[in-house]
Amino acid sequence: MTPLVRAFVSHFGEMGSRWGINRTVGQIYALIYVSPRALNADEIAETLEFSRSNVSMGLKELQAWKLVRLRHFSGDRREYFEAPGDAWEVFRTLAEERRRREIEPTLSMLRSALMEEAGNEEDLHAQARMRDMHALIEQLTNWFDDIQRLDSATLSKLMGMGATVHKLLDFTDKFKRAKR
Repeated sequence: MTPLVRAFVSHFGEMGSRWGINRTVGQIYALIYVSPRALNADEIAETLEFSRSNVSMGLKELQAWKLVRLRHFSGDRREYFEAPGDAWEVFRTLAEERRRREIEPTLSMLRSALMEEAGNEEDLHAQARMRDMHALIEQLTNWFDDIQRLDSATLSKLMGMGATVHKLLDFTDKFKRAKR
């Protein structure tokens, strides 16, 4: 590995624990992401100086998160792994997996809690707060669905607009009020 790649791989390993994955998985992903070609498990183990079993477990986790794709080459029985080249695709995949693993169970729990009969003032207060949280998460989920349908170029433009979107919304509100 070059010093540049080593620094990137090392950083992803350090950040892994903050993102909910272990150091090894973070480093494996980083190596695959910056590699100009698909890598097999033996190459990854040798490059990162990890045991083959650690690499296999890490690759399984990355496949479960849909962050790496399996490739086969004719005449070679080994499995090769590559990461999507488009950073937006990686972001979308991570966001969708987080939604499936974290947001959906939370929404399900909130729905169940809101269907319960509140037996006292404390439960009524708790349900009111949960209703607000449910509404916010639902709104974010609907927004996320809309965002997921946009192509990468449009997403990039939208992100680049930043506060300009707020100005546009203000202008639209003023225009609607003036029209009344």
